[in-house]
Amino acid sequence: MANLKEIRNRISSVSSTMQITSAMKMVSAAKLKKAQDAITAMRPYSDKLTELLQSLSATLDGDSGSKFATQREVKNVLLVVITSNRGLAGAFNSNIIKEATNLTKEKYAEQEVSYLAIGKKANDAFKKTNKVIANKSEIFDDLTFDNVAEIAQMLMDKFVEGEFDKIEVVYNKFKNAATQIIMNEQFLPIVPMEGEANTNVDYIFEPSKEEIVEQLIPKSLKTQLYKSIRDSFASEHGARMTAMHKATDNATELRDQLKLTYNKARQAAITNEILEIVGGAEALNN
Repeated sequence: MANLKEIRNRISSVSSTMQITSAMKMVSAAKLKKAQDAITAMRPYSDKLTELLQSLSATLDGDSGSKFATQREVKNVLLVVITSNRGLAGAFNSNIIKEATNLTKEKYAEQEVSYLAIGKKANDAFKKTNKVIANKSEIFDDLTFDNVAEIAQMLMDKFVEGEFDKIEVVYNKFKNAATQIIMNEQFLPIVPMEGEANTNVDYIFEPSKEEIVEQLIPKSLKTQLYKSIRDSFASEHGARMTAMHKATDNATELRDQLKLTYNKARQAAITNEILEIVGGAEALNN
């Protein structure tokens, strides 16, 4: 059994760790509330905009289709991998990196795959492959629509120029503080609406339907990427809060076990001292 000093040192160390994890939990909880409100408010607008765009695109003639909907033979693929800049968030980052790796090895084994890292952890994971075209980790320092729109515009330009034939986004979708859903969404070309488009409703378009679609597409794509990053941002704080909560509980349990061990060792030491005193007294009497 470890001596009393070693046990006291371990109790002190665990208690310090518990204070740190508890503080990190509270910080993440505060940030999560703001991030959760932001993504919850944004989702209805983003979903409706995407639905409207897909519905309009489905009614256009093939010759008048958008340049962003062009289907080409897929030779070069770009994966936009969204992680966080920091760790201590459980499996939040590793799950996304694993998903991107699996897509590269399985789904796109025959294609040339490159990466756009949004988050330091994604950049660290894939920079050794020399296929990271850009690292946009600084976006989390000032997460605004305008800053994300610049990234989305860069992606649209690369697709139109033919540098990439397909672009997909891999990220964590926020469900609640304890649950994140791994998402793999096609960014470009635009995914056509599933099923038949609703052509029974006769709308009057001003300006033309084609012009409306051409103006909506860039805005929709920028909104889609912004929503994905916002989702990941909220998921990160939820994952970190949950991880720090579990870490605090584990530290508390370990501290209690060490205190029990310390008390047993201390009691054993006291008992030995008493026995030695009694034995010495008996020896003197004899």
